[in-house]
Amino acid sequence: MKSALTVAGSDPTGGAGLQADLKVFAALGVHGMSIPAVLTAQNTSKVGKISPVDKDFFFGQMDLLLSDIRPDAMKTGMLYSGWTVEASAELIGNYALGNLVVDPVTVSSTGASLVENGTLDKIKDKLFPLSSVITPNIYEASVLTGSNVENEKDMQEAARKLKDMGPRVVVITGGHLEKLTLDLYYDGNEFHRLDGPKIKGEYHGTGCAFSAAITAFLADGHDALESVRRAKDFVTAAIRKSYHLGKGMGLLRI
Repeated sequence: MKSALTVAGSDPTGGAGLQADLKVFAALGVHGMSIPAVLTAQNTSKVGKISPVDKDFFFGQMDLLLSDIRPDAMKTGMLYSGWTVEASAELIGNYALGNLVVDPVTVSSTGASLVENGTLDKIKDKLFPLSSVITPNIYEASVLTGSNVENEKDMQEAARKLKDMGPRVVVITGGHLEKLTLDLYYDGNEFHRLDGPKIKGEYHGTGCAFSAAITAFLADGHDALESVRRAKDFVTAAIRKSYHLGKGMGLLRI
């Protein structure tokens, strides 16, 4: 059986973070493993408190797991601390792991900051060169490149800048056209537009589910473009079937 590992934050709602990643892996027939990088107190409306896990324990749990099981693919989500990035990059290198998907999480769906100062720079320097696919949204692409990303032309320019930082493939999500949403795929040679329907409402954990689905499809042997296309279809279907349990954002039916 194929396996996938997520290194991400814990979300007690189950709608995002490593809980959502594990649900995606299971739904797509891949054995899921998880390493919590940070704990959060949050609900469907807001993020309250953030607490990084112990540094030595984080490194130890990941090292011990990887010494026993080599995942077919891996993703990182909310890492929060710079040392978490450094430890992850060190272990990825030590175990020569491939099929790495990096979701450079900066803010929650509800607008709360999810990184310490300097963490994004470490993600760019340490993880992007190791990654098969990175999945920033428009806001994250703007922050990472220092440019204003508002339309498709801006997305293309940002994708070129991000590609120069080392990833094999860049996927910028969250573009908006008149009646469609636009995700832009760039592999250094050509762009691929992935259009989808606009679905009314606000939904929790869409970026987590998208990057997790890419990871699962890579683990199952698909190439990057096919993995991204399948992941977009998977998340769109999950949004269409979403539901509300709390007072805030909708939860994806994974």
